[in-house]
Amino acid sequence: MATEPSDHIIICGYGLVGEKIVDILLQHNVDIVVIDEDKNKIDALNERGVPAILGDATSSKVLRSAGIERARAIAIAMDDDAKNLFAVITARSLNDKIVIATRANDEFLKDKLKEAGAKFVATPNKSASDELFRELTKGV
Repeated sequence: MATEPSDHIIICGYGLVGEKIVDILLQHNVDIVVIDEDKNKIDALNERGVPAILGDATSSKVLRSAGIERARAIAIAMDDDAKNLFAVITARSLNDKIVIATRANDEFLKDKLKEAGAKFVATPNKSASDELFRELTKGV
């Protein structure tokens, strides 16, 4: 990357959740760097002018290339709970002040992710279920 990012947010994983996070941050003019293992996604982001790195977000080297030491926050939004946990552990070891938000497909992993250093853990499946329940029971 041409310039060293600073006070930015790193997004790990550019799937459905990661894409939404990126779109919201860009709408609010927040500096970001995206990490994903899909070359096509990285190429498409770079073509749009979005800083993006091809690599595994559990790797210290990849997180350092995204400027983890100077980042204010990291959103870990990969589809694999084990990879999310390893990314949380690695991010926390590289920057003890960074705000870490992550996702967990398994509700039981939520506490483990917080113990590893995540400040916030979203469970998309539970969130979707709660929203559907609220909609289905309106006026009942």
